[in-house]
Parts: sequence; C-alpha cells; structure tokens
Amino acid sequence: MTAPVLTSIVPGAGPLHSSAYFVRFFLPVKFQASPPTPLPELNLKPYTWDSRYIAVRKFSGFARDSNIMQEAQKLATSLSRSPWANCTSEESSSAYSIAQYNSPFKFIGRVNEVWVDVNASGSEDDKYSEVVTY
Repeated sequence: MTAPVLTSIVPGAGPLHSSAYFVRFFLPVKFQASPPTPLPELNLKPYTWDSRYIAVRKFSGFARDSNIMQEAQKLATSLSRSPWANCTSEESSSAYSIAQYNSPFKFIGRVNEVWVDVNASGSEDDKYSEVVTY
C-alpha cells in the first residue's frame, strides 16, 4: 500500500452538482523513475504535483464523513486565527483533501490529515515557509 492515500473533494463537480472525489496514490521514490503500468480498464492517469503550501490538521481514528467535516471545520477555524487567514488557494480545484496513512486493517493508532492548499508564496520573502503548528 502507498501512503498516504489522498482523496480530494471538489464540491459541485459531480453529476447534478454533487461533489466529485479524486483519489491519488503516491509512488515510493524507487518507482518514480519508471512507474508500473496500470491496467487499461482502471483508467488511471499519472499526475505530478508542483511545489505547494498546504495547511494540515492531523486526526486519529477512521476517516468518516462525520469526523472529516468536523476536522475540516477545525482547520478552517485555525487558519482564520493565523497569518494565513485570507490565503486559501483559489488556484486549487479541491475544497480540501483527506490523507490516510494506514491500512484499513489497522484499528489502533491510525493517522489521518485534512489538507487545504494555501497561497503563502511571495508573502514577505516566504517568511512563513517553515513548519508551524497551531
């Protein structure tokens, strides 16, 4: 299994303006030069991320709709009280992403994160480019 498995939520991009979900699997470094070829019927496409700034909130347990929404709201509240209050990225196609790091068979000590893209580049010589926690 690759870690994390990242699920990005795009509100209104699905049928009848429902949310659309994009699931991404990260390849370990040893496979990135020549990634394995997926089966054609899976319709998988490679995607390379550019460098970006991400605000993250870590949480435990299984990632379920109910607690994902709570954690996303807590992240939004934290951002509203931080130097990045007005810096959520408008370039991002997703509202937020969920990173899940554990096998579904692990029941204790699970690690998940809610991710939101932030636009912090160019802000006063990137003085906020280091890791900061709230």
